[in-house]
Amino acid sequence: MDDIDSFIAGLPKAELHLHIEGSLEPELMFELAERNGVAIPFADVEAVRAAYDFSRLQDFLDIYYQGANVLVETQDFHDLAAAYFDRAAADGVRHAEIMFDPQTHTDRGIAFARVIDGLWSAVDEAKAKHGMTVKLILCFLRHLDEDAAFATLESAKPYLDRIAAVGLDSSELGHPPEKFARVFAAARNLGLKVVAHAGEEGPPDYVKQALDILKIDRLDHGNRSLEDPVLTARLAREGMTLTVCPLSNLKLCVIDDMVNHPIDRMLREGLRATVNSDDPAYFGGYIGANYRAAADARGLSRADLAMLARNSFLGSFLDDEAVAGHLTALDDYMAAV
Repeated sequence: MDDIDSFIAGLPKAELHLHIEGSLEPELMFELAERNGVAIPFADVEAVRAAYDFSRLQDFLDIYYQGANVLVETQDFHDLAAAYFDRAAADGVRHAEIMFDPQTHTDRGIAFARVIDGLWSAVDEAKAKHGMTVKLILCFLRHLDEDAAFATLESAKPYLDRIAAVGLDSSELGHPPEKFARVFAAARNLGLKVVAHAGEEGPPDYVKQALDILKIDRLDHGNRSLEDPVLTARLAREGMTLTVCPLSNLKLCVIDDMVNHPIDRMLREGLRATVNSDDPAYFGGYIGANYRAAADARGLSRADLAMLARNSFLGSFLDDEAVAGHLTALDDYMAAV
């Protein structure tokens, strides 16, 4: 491990854009398939990895939903999340805000309670085992209709003490944020924070809709905002956090080469950019690998990497006291190295 690798591994950081179903490694997929008697369309682990060659978001989503079929019992969701928390802790993650897609499971007849109970038991374990804090973000699938999102929000009401925010993910093109205006308003009225994927495949106008119609607290991805200088300036002026996912951007052809990734441009433009792993089992690496890939390709300095980590705490949904504690730990780390 060279100096920059060890620096990144030790750098205190938060992860703000992680789909827990997207952390399902092929080995666990096969283990759960056998445990639950679920047939999957792959002969072995190598066949799964060979299928991870995507030319667009929908190619990935097709395999993503197939893999999720192995998640059946409460213990499965616990095991999935616990494996992620172990990897995140090894990468220096002190706080994680993880997304989950209940509709992926409830549409298969899996009870909402089974999903969230399994995830929450892993959250408790992560606190005890790693000293990690975790918040859950319930995501609506944007290729489904708003009525389905409302039904999911209704199912979540008994568990609002475990849910910090709602989000919007899945197929972006053809499903603009305005489609979910009413359900996001309802979520805000329940006291939930709101986030949304926008500006990954969708145009800058989708980012504007997320800001003005959904009234988001945080922007997931947001890369294409850079095509609009007025929008870029607005995001900087308003201090909007962007949860950027470098390896995901490469794997889904949002960029053609990591050397062309805009992460350092975002920092220069004054954007509160962060680095995250999105769906790491499918996209080639967890948060540490994303930091390293961006650093290597774009020549990021230690100060740049520390700024990305600082932004991750500032953009989190932690209270001010907790954020201040993490920033102090980050400052102490920088002074020590």
